[in-house]
Amino acid sequence: MMTCPIRTLFGLTVAVVALAITGGSATAQAGSEPTNDLPNPYQSIDGWAKMPIGRHWGATSSIDVDPDGKSIWVAERCGSDSLNRNYSPRSCADSELPVVLKFNPDGILVRSFGGGLFALPHGFHVDRDGNVWVTDAPFVLGVGGAVNKGHQVIKFSPDGEILLRLGVPGETGNDERHFNMPSDVITAPNGDIFVADGHGGNSNARIVKFAPDGTFIMAWGEPGSGPGQFNAPHGLAMDSQGRLFVADRGNSRIQIFDQDGNFIDEWYQFSRLSGIYIDQNDILYGVDSESNRLRGRGEWKRGIRIGSARTGEVTAFIPDPADANDGPLSASSGGEGVVADVDGVIYSAEVGPRAVKRYVNYIDP
Repeated sequence: MMTCPIRTLFGLTVAVVALAITGGSATAQAGSEPTNDLPNPYQSIDGWAKMPIGRHWGATSSIDVDPDGKSIWVAERCGSDSLNRNYSPRSCADSELPVVLKFNPDGILVRSFGGGLFALPHGFHVDRDGNVWVTDAPFVLGVGGAVNKGHQVIKFSPDGEILLRLGVPGETGNDERHFNMPSDVITAPNGDIFVADGHGGNSNARIVKFAPDGTFIMAWGEPGSGPGQFNAPHGLAMDSQGRLFVADRGNSRIQIFDQDGNFIDEWYQFSRLSGIYIDQNDILYGVDSESNRLRGRGEWKRGIRIGSARTGEVTAFIPDPADANDGPLSASSGGEGVVADVDGVIYSAEVGPRAVKRYVNYIDP
């Protein structure tokens, strides 16, 4: 779900890169104190993105910015909220509504495609050529097999032509051809593809790397909480050094790797991230949509944390509009996906509220 200009590493060892990027600063190390009491220079704007007449917002966790730096792409779940068990778990499985939506800077829908292809669109990425990547991760076992959808990644051209498919629709596995609930996808500057494969529970817990043509290269990771282990690798981003940032949501941390899967560092100060984005200036935007007392994280406030991908310092915090400790475990009142445009305007994709919210910095626009 993240696009930004990136440079590759030039012959540096992992240890040297980690030290150079963090500068030996303790801000990049695991911390136990919540980063809640930080400035919030942003004003929220609801209702920015306008659906066409007759169509209503469903849940969306997927959002990214176009190469023009201004237009915003989202993957919308066909008017449903499939993560709430009070609603149908089939989401888009029985719908022909276009899933991929492009909005211009004024919030007007200018393009849509991808109807009838997905069970539950989840992860999202717009690459440097404007191609759109969507992961399809059904959360109810059997949904994918029943409709021959799910457990796949689809690459579209900017106009909606299918260019590449990864995974076998409707089938789960952990080999070179299969996924099990892939949560996100991102591409490197050379076109290599990285898929965060898994969503916790009995799904996978790994990162899978492919060549630009879809040829399998490698995979790493397993369930657990140690370095290189995952519990719901939910989001992916890359910084200007070409490091891969994984929002390891179930472990309430970010893990950082080089593109060969070598572990570099882990950061806890951005909290339990569902979505992560790094812009061209190495500003990191992370959205926590899950922390609450029932998950043993009542001291951490949900919301969007903004900081540095170079040092790990968190500098600003946009709090979730509701107290997570007052609702049920699955409740979500804020965003799950996050992105920022070229001007630093933040956009949040919201599952529970079924919306895309816009945040403008009114102190330093």
